[in-house]
Amino acid sequence: MKRIIGAIFDYLQGIVVFMAILVMIYLFVFSPQEINGASMEDTFYNKELIVTNKIVYKLHPPERGDVVIFKSPRNKDIDYIKRVIALPGETIKLEASKYYINGQALSEPYLSEGIYTAGGAYLQEGQETIIPEGYYFVSGDNRPHSSDSREFGPIPLEDFIGKGMFRYWPINKFTIIPKEEYGI
Repeated sequence: MKRIIGAIFDYLQGIVVFMAILVMIYLFVFSPQEINGASMEDTFYNKELIVTNKIVYKLHPPERGDVVIFKSPRNKDIDYIKRVIALPGETIKLEASKYYINGQALSEPYLSEGIYTAGGAYLQEGQETIIPEGYYFVSGDNRPHSSDSREFGPIPLEDFIGKGMFRYWPINKFTIIPKEEYGI
């Protein structure tokens, strides 16, 4: 009987250790995120699930083209998903529905045909602005349905949760999330 009880305790101890490891991974390394809304269509759709790498930006800064998850500047209880467009110290301008980084047009092949990029309260059409140190300009892929840096300004690095790694739901759309290369 003692051996059975000992085996049960060993088994339960293994489960507790395994669960503790999963909790640590969830809190500090990777976490699931649900896409809410249409701001990243046609790249991501409402209710799709992705995994976020929460440690990557502790090792190196975000790069242009990264799909990032961050705390909403208006409500820290809400997470947003957008794409990094401009980096700290860069000049960004919006003209004729196109972003210009340091005077160079940004080619965005992930945008749907005919998507119009309008200015907002922070970045207006024809206006040029410099992204402050420690901040990043982010934008959704579905510009008419995206609340992003055009409206609320650049995002500080401390509000970043992590980088989108891969989509795992729906299973038939499982894919690693690529970082867009712009050649800038």
